[in-house]
Amino acid sequence: MTAAVSAARRREVLDALRRGTVPQQGLDLFAVGLDRFTNALDDDIASITRGGSAFHAVRGEYGSGKTFFARWLAERAKRAGLATAEIQVSETETPLHRLETVYRRLTERLTTATHQPSALRPIIDAWFYTLEEEVLDTETVDEDDETALAAAVNTLMEQRLAGVARTTPAFAAALRGYRKAQREGDAATAEALIAWLGGQPSVAASARRAAGVRGELDHFAALGFLQGLLTVLRDCGHPGLLLVLDETETLQRVRSDVREKGLNALRQLLDEIDSGRFPGLFLLITGTPAFYDGQQGAQRLPPLAQRLATDFTTDARFDNPRAVQLRLTGFDLERLGELGRTVRDLYAGAARAPERIAARVDDGFIAELAAAVTGGLGGQVGVAPRVFLRKLVQDVLDRVDEFAEFDPRVHYPVTVSASELTEAERNAASAEDIDLDLP
Repeated sequence: MTAAVSAARRREVLDALRRGTVPQQGLDLFAVGLDRFTNALDDDIASITRGGSAFHAVRGEYGSGKTFFARWLAERAKRAGLATAEIQVSETETPLHRLETVYRRLTERLTTATHQPSALRPIIDAWFYTLEEEVLDTETVDEDDETALAAAVNTLMEQRLAGVARTTPAFAAALRGYRKAQREGDAATAEALIAWLGGQPSVAASARRAAGVRGELDHFAALGFLQGLLTVLRDCGHPGLLLVLDETETLQRVRSDVREKGLNALRQLLDEIDSGRFPGLFLLITGTPAFYDGQQGAQRLPPLAQRLATDFTTDARFDNPRAVQLRLTGFDLERLGELGRTVRDLYAGAARAPERIAARVDDGFIAELAAAVTGGLGGQVGVAPRVFLRKLVQDVLDRVDEFAEFDPRVHYPVTVSASELTEAERNAASAEDIDLDLP
């Protein structure tokens, strides 16, 4: 498998693991334990491409791989042509009860297989190009007649946005103003209107007047703008959008009134999806079991709890991969070892000394390293993957590849330092550095 991996893709993955972060791409190269979800999620993505919608709530403790899961799914979605956006729910940066802020973060993080965030302007430009091509294909307008072509494109745009315009006419008005500014070479107005379409505050009043729109995006208009964005995406070759709302458990730590507003906003969004308002939307939220089951989370709003209800009393091996909630069970030592072997083989595929890596970082050593790192974190395997992979790549594989004399069993006493851990990891580890000599 690793022989077919491009050098750039391999490097991006390994560099992220050295930093102790989840790679933005290439997650399929070392996705361990997610095969059981593949068929069901691919069916969801296929439904999206046919104009359907989907929703799942991922649950798992810290370190179970929720962010990894979301980005792995995003890669699969992009391969099917979908756009994606990942948003971290936050009391200060992205409060869930302010849907206008959620929409703004969505457009800021909007990405496709060919465009990095923010892909909003390239997507809108591609949409207008598609509309022009459709008009020209009818052979009713001369492509040299700019006035007639612009009028025909505006007419077609109005037809495509008719459903959106009934509830959110400002979206279509801003698009018209953007296209007019582009045709007239008014770059400043065009840029300002793209910002306004993206929900950015404090857009110049002169640009808004030019498009005939007022004020800023509010909570109620945000859903209309999302509907409009899905229409634009679909028309320019992206059949849908995967929207990830990560870390929804942060709602448990906010004021009670803010929490209830956030939970109600989530319920409202799910109801709109069920009603068919958002064809092409795949919504994924992530959270801890405490968020789904506790009285400070979803259970605080019974209608939301009912929509999320899933039976997890049976053996996790028989969890339904098509259920509303998907349970991530996290890592045990066996899976951690499998993950380490996969990353080692990925590394060796482009190493200077692959034979030395195979000899000195063998399966037995990886099992020992996994046990040692886990021991340094109070035996909590669930919080070990990030630290384990960082040490494997940065402290072991890099050194074995670089130095012919380096033998990790001889020269590398594993130390888990509090300074390299996150707050959750520190809670599971000793307050002092722990030296863990490998056998």
